[in-house]
Amino acid sequence: MCKRIVLFIVSLSFVFGAFAQESDTIPAAGEAPAEVPVISYSLSPKRYKIADIKVSGLKKDLYEDFTIIGLSGLSVGDEITVPEPDGEITATVKRFWRHGLFSDVKVLATKIEGDQIWLEIQLRQRPRISQVNYFGVKKGEREELDTRLGFRKGYQVTPNLMDRAKTLIQKYFDGKGFKNIDVNIVQKDDLAHEGEVIVDIHIDKNEKTKINEIIFSGNDAINASQLRKAMKKTNERFSLLRRFKTSVLELFSTKKFTTEEYENDKKNLIDKYNEYGYRDAVILSDSVVNINDKRVNIYLSIEEGRKYYLKDINFIGNTQYPTDYLANVLQMKPGDVYNQKKLNEHLSTDEESVANVYYNNGYLFFGVDPVEVEAENDSISLEIRIQEGPQATINRIIIEGNDRLYEDIVRRELRTKPGMLFSRDDLMRSVRELAQMGHFDPENMNPQPIPDPESGTVDIKYSLVSKANDQVEFSAGWGQVGVIGKLSLKFTNFSIKNFLNPKTYKGIIPQGDGQTLTLSGQTNGRYYQGYSISFMDPWFGGKRPNTLSVNAYYSKQSGVNSDFLSNSMSSYGYNPYGYSSYGYSGYNQYNYGYDPYNSYELAYDPNQSLELIAVSAGYGKRLNWPDDYFQFMATLSYQVYLLNNWEYYQYTMGFTTGSSHNINLELMLQRSSIDNPLYTRRGSQFSISLSATPPYSLFDGKDYASMSAASRHKLLEYHKWKIKAKVFTPLLPLTVKRTPVLMSRIEYGFLGHYNKNKISPFETFYMGGSGMTGYTGIMANETIALRGYDDGSIAGSGSSPYGYAYTRLGMELRYPFLLEPSSTIYGLAFVEAGNAWATLKDFNPFALKRSAGVGVRIFLPMIGLMGIDWAYGFDKPDYYSTRGGSQFHFIIGQEF
Repeated sequence: MCKRIVLFIVSLSFVFGAFAQESDTIPAAGEAPAEVPVISYSLSPKRYKIADIKVSGLKKDLYEDFTIIGLSGLSVGDEITVPEPDGEITATVKRFWRHGLFSDVKVLATKIEGDQIWLEIQLRQRPRISQVNYFGVKKGEREELDTRLGFRKGYQVTPNLMDRAKTLIQKYFDGKGFKNIDVNIVQKDDLAHEGEVIVDIHIDKNEKTKINEIIFSGNDAINASQLRKAMKKTNERFSLLRRFKTSVLELFSTKKFTTEEYENDKKNLIDKYNEYGYRDAVILSDSVVNINDKRVNIYLSIEEGRKYYLKDINFIGNTQYPTDYLANVLQMKPGDVYNQKKLNEHLSTDEESVANVYYNNGYLFFGVDPVEVEAENDSISLEIRIQEGPQATINRIIIEGNDRLYEDIVRRELRTKPGMLFSRDDLMRSVRELAQMGHFDPENMNPQPIPDPESGTVDIKYSLVSKANDQVEFSAGWGQVGVIGKLSLKFTNFSIKNFLNPKTYKGIIPQGDGQTLTLSGQTNGRYYQGYSISFMDPWFGGKRPNTLSVNAYYSKQSGVNSDFLSNSMSSYGYNPYGYSSYGYSGYNQYNYGYDPYNSYELAYDPNQSLELIAVSAGYGKRLNWPDDYFQFMATLSYQVYLLNNWEYYQYTMGFTTGSSHNINLELMLQRSSIDNPLYTRRGSQFSISLSATPPYSLFDGKDYASMSAASRHKLLEYHKWKIKAKVFTPLLPLTVKRTPVLMSRIEYGFLGHYNKNKISPFETFYMGGSGMTGYTGIMANETIALRGYDDGSIAGSGSSPYGYAYTRLGMELRYPFLLEPSSTIYGLAFVEAGNAWATLKDFNPFALKRSAGVGVRIFLPMIGLMGIDWAYGFDKPDYYSTRGGSQFHFIIGQEF
């Protein structure tokens, strides 16, 4: 019996609970002490019925008594055994400890009468967090750690919570290359709040751990350089003495060491061996050795095994497609190296894989399993076991996250419709079409097929993230005669059918139909005014993707007083009556020509003016041949130019006063297969267009050689041809979000005439600079960018006041810094070349002006795309000029 009592006491002490032999309550003065229950450990355990349970030690606003009693597992009326070291009371104490919410737990017997017992649960709660402070880390790291740790005010502090926090902090910084991090978490009482503590997290990152050298042994078939490239994230320090040949990506790749990336790269190493046919290759041993506090060496011992080849390949289970066809898709044959990477890609992951052949024809439940049925010497016999399953029909289309457009506007863009057979190509094309709308974040589109094998159907859920796409542009610049202001409003989700129904408005305008309305105004007060309005419906009529666009434009600008022009230009060494290296291009905001001693009031000349009135209407149709990325567009335009003493054309065409009418039809064939309009990773854009007026001179019988300039240009005539192409090539797999992209471009443009005596002074090419139309006196010209040179310095001023032919070639390397719904930011480096010629016979595609530079682009939802480029022009714009030199260019808007 004595042994039993000792065991009972030891057990209760271990779980920090005990039955009280006397009351812990101090009696009040003059009050007799309460009767204390006596538990005799010399007697056998006895069963008691719980008469009452009380809870003490906790704040009532945090825990109700019934909650604690419920957690205890005890209730009034239950029978318990006393004393009993492994009985109900012990289990209750252990249960409270497992919750981790309390620093002290006791269960006391306060009273015993007959077979009834009164219990009191005494608890002491752990402190709660009132404040968390980080020391030794940056603001961004603090915010990231806050998210990862999940520390919040009011959370209880437990040993597990502190240990978990320390582990997560070490893991987070290990991923950044800091392996020697020290973490010290200190708790101190918050004197202002009872029961709460301030948690101070002291972090010493020490030096980042970098890789000095990776040493391989046992690699005879594959050299160390190839193996290092296979380890994509685990890269050693570049040493010219150690390795002369290094790829560009390897030279600029990260050199930090992280445990997670190292483990992944060991798998990549074996995958590289499997790619060369070494299916048995293994890493026998590896070690990471510190050579100092900052650097480590990595030693890898490899057993390569033998190289294997394919003996034969057999397809089993294919009934829908013949074996010869699938073998052609697989592109592997007997005698080839047993390349497991290629096998997996051609079976499952490539766009032209065997799996996609089935997926694109409804076989969503398709499965394929390559099995090695024989391995003899260095030869492998493969069986490609196919489970075709039934074809899956689309049941429902579920759209989540759309709060901008009417749902039918979104659904009409989808290539997946209920009742159709499932197709992976249709699914990915639908994602592309949704991205092109511009109303959803293309980086967070997540289409999810939800198959139902029992019914043979599939639901498709499109999870979208809406983003603001309307744009407001408010800009101001300095022109030759003062400040120029511009205000532009672009509503990309307009609804013209609800224009007269204010109840449907979202905000101040009707929205929801995905139509585009643009209003723009630009002015310099008396010197210049320009206004435009345009409307575009991408689904005119609502049934087919046929585009309707309508535009109207008006501008008027005055001339500049010749005395003001002479003084302002001569102050910079310009010749006001000839063309300098920069030339005079009207009110060009980049060619300032500003003289602070020459009043702007003297510049205004109301007797000189140029007015332009233009309207146009276009209709486009999506084509199905050669494929449905093609679109054909026809646009009918009318412009009238009203000139009054406009002396800036007298040096070329002699046309200064009068009106000129331009009636033209533009036909354009274009193809666009880009995946993302903001940061494009793959695809291409191509367009070929012809814009032409009627050939009046061919049938009116007039002698234009003897006419005045005003009469000759009363009706403009020309034919204008343009070819543009862009190709986007990803430099890393598309599974990498921040994929660098190489963009290549080529452009040609030609402006021809029907009659050599009736050459158009308008619609020519204005080349050089940023390509922004801006505030210029050459609104009748088409602006072509060539960075590294002044605006219009290639054509539009200088020795070539008009460009009747141009070419432009270029390449851009782009890298994204931020791809979020709120903003997109990417940097670029470019080389480009181009030129323009005053006559078609002078056209020479090999005589080009070259430049190179760097820049950045920022897309903000309410502002649109903008950026800044620095470029250096290597050649002279014309015979009389110096080379282009260093130039900064500001960019607003997307260029084709």
